[in-house]
Amino acid sequence: MPLTPLDIHNKEFSRRLRGYDEDEVNEFLDQVIKDYESLIRENKEIQNQMLALQERLNHFSNIEETLSKTIIVAQEAADEVRNNAKKEAQLIIKEAEKNADRIVNDSLNKSRKVSLEVEELKKQASIYRARFRTLVEAQLDLLKQDGWDTLDSSNTARDPERELLRG
Repeated sequence: MPLTPLDIHNKEFSRRLRGYDEDEVNEFLDQVIKDYESLIRENKEIQNQMLALQERLNHFSNIEETLSKTIIVAQEAADEVRNNAKKEAQLIIKEAEKNADRIVNDSLNKSRKVSLEVEELKKQASIYRARFRTLVEAQLDLLKQDGWDTLDSSNTARDPERELLRG
């Protein structure tokens, strides 16, 4: 156990012949007591300061650890957001490609359908023209037959109004 100022103060030395001067020894011991008490006080103050600094150091270490964890969590969250955004963008692109393919396929189908309709209309028009031509040619052939001339002369004879207009 360390020596205390009280131990120094209460220390008694045995007396001998030709010993030290008692007053000088007492003065010296008083000086040692004062210095020792001062050192003890300083030591306590330094220990208190050291404890306070240690508490602050621990506090800042905790803050540093918390900030490190926060940064890691934030970085992980940013990575997750970035990955989710990439996935969402890929899904949007795939959906857009599907829609584009659907639109192109629909357009091609409509184009084919319209093309088929146009071809069908061309065929029908050609058939109509051929039938109409046949009908017109048949009518012309009818008009070219000899029977019209006799019909024309027999009609004039029978029509009294035409005769009146002639005469």
